[in-house]
Amino acid sequence: MVNPAEIRRRIEAELPGASVIVEDTTGGGDHFSVHVTAEQFRSLSMVQQHQRVYKSLSDLMAGPGAPLHALALKTQAPA
Repeated sequence: MVNPAEIRRRIEAELPGASVIVEDTTGGGDHFSVHVTAEQFRSLSMVQQHQRVYKSLSDLMAGPGAPLHALALKTQAPA
C-alpha cells in the first residue's frame, strides 16, 4: 500500500516547485490519479513529461509485487 503523501513527496523531490495533486482512486493504496504542473515540463513532450514523473516512482512500480499498480497521469507546464 502506498500513501498519497509519499507519491507527492517523491514527485516534488524530482520536480522542485511543481504543483502535485494525488488522489487514491480506489481507496486501496495501489491505484492513483496524479496531476502535475511543473515549469520543468515547458520544453518537453508529453512522453518526456511522463517519464520524469515515472522516474520518481520507479521503485514503487517495478516488478509483479510492486505496491503501485495503476497511475493515471496528467502533466502540463504552467499557463
